[in-house]
Amino acid sequence: MAVVVCFLPHTFPSSLKPSVIARPRRTVIARMVSTTTNSSTPSFIDANLRLSLILSLLSQAAVEAHRTVQNSSSEIIKYANPRRGGARNLGEALMTVPDLETIRYRVLRRYEDYEIREVESYVVAETVMPGKRGFDLYGSSQGFNTLAAYLFGKNKKREEMEMTTPVVVSRSQADGEKMEMTTPVTSQQTASQWQMSFVMPSKYGDVLPIPVDDAVKIRRIPARIMAVTVFSGFVTDEIARKQECKLRDALKRNNEFQLKDSAEVEVAQFNPPFTPPFMRRNEVALEVQLVEGRQI
Repeated sequence: MAVVVCFLPHTFPSSLKPSVIARPRRTVIARMVSTTTNSSTPSFIDANLRLSLILSLLSQAAVEAHRTVQNSSSEIIKYANPRRGGARNLGEALMTVPDLETIRYRVLRRYEDYEIREVESYVVAETVMPGKRGFDLYGSSQGFNTLAAYLFGKNKKREEMEMTTPVVVSRSQADGEKMEMTTPVTSQQTASQWQMSFVMPSKYGDVLPIPVDDAVKIRRIPARIMAVTVFSGFVTDEIARKQECKLRDALKRNNEFQLKDSAEVEVAQFNPPFTPPFMRRNEVALEVQLVEGRQI
C-alpha cells in the first residue's frame, strides 16, 4: 500500500493570511480597552469630586462644632464658676452671681440689712408683661422670652448679643412713668402692668440693634442713688412686697438718705432657674436721695 504525502504550499489566499486575520483581533481588543478606559475615567473623576466635597463639608462641620463647643463651654463656665460679692452674713456668702457683665455701682454706705449704692447710667431693653402680677409664671415667661429673642438675634441686624445680669422686674409710678431697671431682669408696673428689663452690654453704648418686635423698647437709665437689700430663694409677689416693706421701714430711720417721692420697687434676679434656692441672689431696690444738708 503506497502512502502519498502531499505538502501544501506555505501560501494562503490574501483574505486568509495570518497577518490579516490577527489584525482585526488586535483592533477589536484595542477598541475594547479604549472604550473601557474612556467610560470609566469620568466615573472615577466624579467619585473623587464627590469624596472631596464630602470631606470638605465634614471638615467645615467639625470646625463649626468645635467653635460651638468652645462658645458653649465659655458660657457654662460663667455659670459654673460664679462670682461672690462682699457678704455681710453667712446667707449672702452662700449666694452666687454668674460671671456676666452687670450694672456698675459704688457702695456709699453699709447698714445692717441694706446698703446705699451710687449706680452708674446704663441702657436697657424692656417690655411690658401681661397680667397684673410681676412674678406669675406666664407673665414672667412671656416677658423673658420677648427680651431673650431680641438679645439673641431678633433685631434688624440679626446680631446676637451677650447675656448680662440681673433681670429686673419693677413697678412704675401710678401716673404711668416707667422706672429705671437694674442689672437683673426687671419687672415694672405701669397702670396695673409690670415691666421687665434686660441690661444691655455696655460696649454698644446707645447704638444698639433696632428691635424687630415693637413690644421691645430701648431706654437709657440715668445715674441714681439706690437703697438695696439682698435676699435668697425664689421670688414671688408676696416675698417681693415683704422685702420692700422692710426696706421702706429701715429707710424711715435713716438720717442721711430718704426715699424719693417717686420711688417704686425694683426687683433684680441674678441666677438661672436651675440655681438652688439658698444660692440664688435677689435684690430689692428703691431710689433715694441725700437728706438736705447732708453730703456723700
